[in-house]
Amino acid sequence: MKLNLQAIKLAKGIHWVGANVHTEDLFEGIWPIPDGVALNAYTVQGDKTAVIELVREWGGAAMTFMKGLNDLDIDPKNLDYIILNHLEPDHTGFTYMFRSLAPNATIVTTEKGAALVEGFYGITENIHVVKTGDSLDLGQGKILHFTELPNVHWPETMGTYEESSGILFSSDAFGSYGIHKGSIFDDEQPEAIKPYWEEEMVRYYANIVAKFSGNVLNAIDKLGGVDIKMIAPSHGLIWRGNPGIVIKKYLRYANYSKDFQEPEITIIWGSMYGNTETMLNAIIKGASEEDIPIHVHQVPNKDASFILADAFKSSGLIIGCPTYEYGMFPPMKYMLEILNEKLIRFKKVGFFGSYGWSGGAKRDFDDLSDRMKWDIEEPLLFKGYPTREEIQKGEELGRTIARKVKEIPSKIEGEEY
Repeated sequence: MKLNLQAIKLAKGIHWVGANVHTEDLFEGIWPIPDGVALNAYTVQGDKTAVIELVREWGGAAMTFMKGLNDLDIDPKNLDYIILNHLEPDHTGFTYMFRSLAPNATIVTTEKGAALVEGFYGITENIHVVKTGDSLDLGQGKILHFTELPNVHWPETMGTYEESSGILFSSDAFGSYGIHKGSIFDDEQPEAIKPYWEEEMVRYYANIVAKFSGNVLNAIDKLGGVDIKMIAPSHGLIWRGNPGIVIKKYLRYANYSKDFQEPEITIIWGSMYGNTETMLNAIIKGASEEDIPIHVHQVPNKDASFILADAFKSSGLIIGCPTYEYGMFPPMKYMLEILNEKLIRFKKVGFFGSYGWSGGAKRDFDDLSDRMKWDIEEPLLFKGYPTREEIQKGEELGRTIARKVKEIPSKIEGEEY
């Protein structure tokens, strides 16, 4: 199906009216989205009409959304409900303006969501608060059921399930970065595009959701008895062909935050004058002998978003940086603070670096890794340029981490599209 209309049918009376945003802006003001992002919004029409999710005025998204409604002959003045599953402004930034276009529509959200509707947009009237187990009958068999999914990834989040179609409107759960390339549906993705979605989904999860993996597992548990025929998230693909696949993907990602990751190594390094970089080459040489994937990222040259994605899914992590003014090389300290914040735990870890008059980088490393549940090898520190013996130790450090990573059994089998 080509994106030749603004509204795309998901099921009888249910349509996608979202927008694909191309932008140089940073997602959440932090994360780069060089391939853009889809803002998914939906309509459900029975005797009454509901919009599920809105958009932000971002790269023409609001106009695209309005054109989608126009395709369906939906006049906002006649709209009955605005369902806000999640109040983060990338979904709701258009709320204040849209409410003026749809003054009769009732906003439906959770109790905590209602507080954010007031806080963000100053709207306090015509708001209907729902909780887990509540339903809304739109007529003609279209019944919406609501389930609170707190902290996936904000505390007010809920999912909306439409009974007749079996569609779960899942908000940020099961979402992804990236724009739609030719189709919004998983079962219409060419083989060549599937790796793009896998990379963007992992990066989205690592950047946005990883800290809340326990809540993701709870949410999947809550939805376990629901007959889900399609998953329609707020970002990324609509999972129509096999929604069970994206659930398994998210289960896999959530378990990365517990005690399982992929048999890969991510090496994060920074160097001031080439001394630490010399040791880096030895580390890579040793690790490469075990024939496992190795991701190498230099700070501050590579954005933290991409480093985080690889570090999140790798069971091996090697950190290399020099001491800088009695402490850790500042770009690496920032990167470790992010790993700490996103709960990047349970890794086989190595640390190495050059120093001049003190080894203060290790002190910062010890402090930042203290609660990360990392299995850390003896750090390899060297004064100035590494000696031949130290380079051999570097090769052995890389080899040791790789062997440990290779021995980790896979606990969860993933699925392809």
